[in-house]
Amino acid sequence: MYKLTGSILLLLFSNLIHANNQRYEQLAASIQTIILHETSDQAVSYIEYAAMADSITWLVSMSRRLEKFIPDLIEREEFLRTVYYEATRAGLDPQLVLSVIQVESGFKKYAISRSGARGYMQIMPFWIEVIGHQDHNLFHLRANLRYGCTILRHYLDKEKGNYIRALGRYNGSLGEVTYPQLVFDKWASTWRYAASSS
Repeated sequence: MYKLTGSILLLLFSNLIHANNQRYEQLAASIQTIILHETSDQAVSYIEYAAMADSITWLVSMSRRLEKFIPDLIEREEFLRTVYYEATRAGLDPQLVLSVIQVESGFKKYAISRSGARGYMQIMPFWIEVIGHQDHNLFHLRANLRYGCTILRHYLDKEKGNYIRALGRYNGSLGEVTYPQLVFDKWASTWRYAASSS
C-alpha cells in the first residue's frame, strides 16, 4: 500500500519536481525596463499576435498539441498567442518556451514549487523586487510569461547562446544536464514546428 501511495504522489508532483530554484543575477538595464510594461492577466490580442506571426498556422498546430493540457479552446488560444508574443519579443523560440513551461509547471497557471516559484514559468517572487513592480502578480498570464521570457533571454545572453547553461541557470541547476535535457526532449518530441507542419 505504501509503494502505491508513494507512486501516486510521485506521479501527481512529477511536473513540479523540476520547479526552479532561480538565483538573482544582475540584469542589464535594458532588460529590466521590459518588465515594467504590459504585465497583466490579459492575453495578447489577435492583432498583437498577427503583427508578429507570419500566419495562423503556428497557432492552429500548437493548439492541437496543447489541447490535452488546456481543454478550453478560447483559454488555449489566448495562452498560445501570449506565449508567441512574449517569446518572440524576447528573441526566443516560442516552442522552447512551451517546452520550459511543460517541464516547469505542466501548463498549470497556479503552480507553486517547494521553493516558492510561481505560475506557468515558475518565477521566484524575488524577481518582482529586483526587476518588476510590487503590483505585479506572478500568477497573471502575461506577467508570468514576460518575467520568464525576460529572465531566460538574460541567461542566454549571459551564456553566449549556450542553451544547456542558460537553462541550467534558469532552473537553478547550472552544471547539471538533467533539466536542460528534459526541456530539449519536450522541444523535440512535442513542440518542434516548421512552417509547413500542421
